[in-house]
Amino acid sequence: MKITKGKVIVCSPGRNFITIKLETDEGVYGIGDATLNGRELSVASYLEDHVIPCLIGKDPSNIEDIWQYLYRGAYWRRGPVTMTAIAAVDMALWDIKGKVLNTPVYNLLGGKCRKGVMVYSHANGKDIEHTLDEVGKHLDMGYKAVRAQCGIPGVPTTYGVPKDGGKYEPAEKGLPSEHAWSTEKYMRHVPELFKRIREVYGDEPLLLHDCHHRLTPIEAARVGRDLEPYRLFWMEDPVPAELQEGFRLIREHTTTPIAVGEVFNSIYDAERLIKEQLIDYIRMTTLHAGGISHMKKVASFAELYHVQTGSHGATDLSPVTMAAALHFDMSITNFGIQEHMAHTDETDEVFPHAYSFNEGYFYPGDEPGLGVDIDEKLAAKYPYDPAYLPVNRKEDGTLFHW
Repeated sequence: MKITKGKVIVCSPGRNFITIKLETDEGVYGIGDATLNGRELSVASYLEDHVIPCLIGKDPSNIEDIWQYLYRGAYWRRGPVTMTAIAAVDMALWDIKGKVLNTPVYNLLGGKCRKGVMVYSHANGKDIEHTLDEVGKHLDMGYKAVRAQCGIPGVPTTYGVPKDGGKYEPAEKGLPSEHAWSTEKYMRHVPELFKRIREVYGDEPLLLHDCHHRLTPIEAARVGRDLEPYRLFWMEDPVPAELQEGFRLIREHTTTPIAVGEVFNSIYDAERLIKEQLIDYIRMTTLHAGGISHMKKVASFAELYHVQTGSHGATDLSPVTMAAALHFDMSITNFGIQEHMAHTDETDEVFPHAYSFNEGYFYPGDEPGLGVDIDEKLAAKYPYDPAYLPVNRKEDGTLFHW
């Protein structure tokens, strides 16, 4: 079997997605997600101009060799554009192999380690009472774990909180907008949010919270300590991860579990954090971290140091990545939890899939390969629509982490 053709499909059924489709001389094809939020066309160009020409004529069954070819062979390694492109190819190759062998991808990764994949969803509100209502709605839907975010008094826009009361989508049409931020107001407010959630819903729900890289290490240590009475499942991205020594300072001051890594794209980004046990959950995703092949290596390394996975799963990943994530999650022993944000109905129609949700768990289904496809004719009805993540400024105008 040989790869004979590769195409990049750009569409925007509610938000922008990039999909690669690899075809073979035996009529079997595989698809992979290549979406990089706000930089989608850069990955599309990288695939079309550089990657796909190198794949024509290769045997798609040689997944590891092709991965190394695209990683080592490029010389300029790593980075989000390169690793997202590699991930897309990797997903498509696993999809092809599963279809050829007539089995779900998780069987090719060692089989099932669990019955289902526990997921968490997002409860976002303009204030504490609104967030309380949203937490209740998600618990009623069957979720056992909920990430809670809420508006902050005196701060006009807050990460995770939709402007119009609908579903939260961080990417905004047009050029990046500017948001305002106050760390001090946030630090005073967030403990009260989780105090109220525990008062209303008790100890059983698993609660998560995302700081979105907006704290210094000592600020994160204080927030983590203040949240200890409410027993969070994790505190996500407390600080920017470039200075990994900062996580040691957090670790010394709080027992609130720490999750980080959705912006990582290589095992080397996480090596120190994992090896020194400075985090509890690694949030790298099959999409931005080189695909299933690379994430298996990350999980095996993390397992040695009691670090579990908690992969990113927001709407900036297409259903193709969600499917790939579920097959990966099913196959590893140190799985922790999987993020899930519901896609729009239009997105689900463009990407028909076999995975399903029931009582807090997702199931990848038993279709051969990844169990997800793309309706190209329908996708063509949703042309690319430029959108960007916002930028953030402190109240004095200083550009800050978004």
